[in-house]
Amino acid sequence: MIFATGNKHKLREMRELLPEVELEPLPEDVELPPEEGDSYAAIALDKARAAHAATGRGAIGDDSGIGAEALDGRPGIHSARYGGEGATDEENLEKLLREVASVDGGRGAFYTCALALVEPDGSEHVFEAHCEGHLIETPRGEGGFGYDPAFVPDATGPDDMRTYSELSQAEKNGISHRGLAARLLAEHLRAGIASETQ
Repeated sequence: MIFATGNKHKLREMRELLPEVELEPLPEDVELPPEEGDSYAAIALDKARAAHAATGRGAIGDDSGIGAEALDGRPGIHSARYGGEGATDEENLEKLLREVASVDGGRGAFYTCALALVEPDGSEHVFEAHCEGHLIETPRGEGGFGYDPAFVPDATGPDDMRTYSELSQAEKNGISHRGLAARLLAEHLRAGIASETQ
């Protein structure tokens, strides 16, 4: 299947999360549509549809982002460009932490991931999952990408203050928004294979 992303970090994570699926990168001559949908699911579907239309193969699209409770869920679907068009991960994160610090409302936050599957026959499915947590003031850790160095997930327990970036990749995959969505996708694929063999 084609994984419809230009983000090599996401491709690496998805290959780890879906080891039973041979995921290939988006062909270089395939251009993804602008992210104009009004939800993670809509944007992920647009990506998967574009990859499927261009290649005729099964395709998976991903859209994910972070929301701060004090900012009414922003940056949300605008996470990748929160600091402006062409902003780096560091610039996006810096803007988010600056804005959260400037308002009352706590530091609660949540990651969301939508994975859209367009199968070779054109049938479509979306799998969405969330990971709750909070933002720390000073980023920590060498792993992960994006907003990971400032996000402490609730799922590791109340005494564990490690950020996504301080977890091992296996630990992160076990609890993350993308990991949870990928498991839902994998269950769907396995169910399809099982029904075909009966």
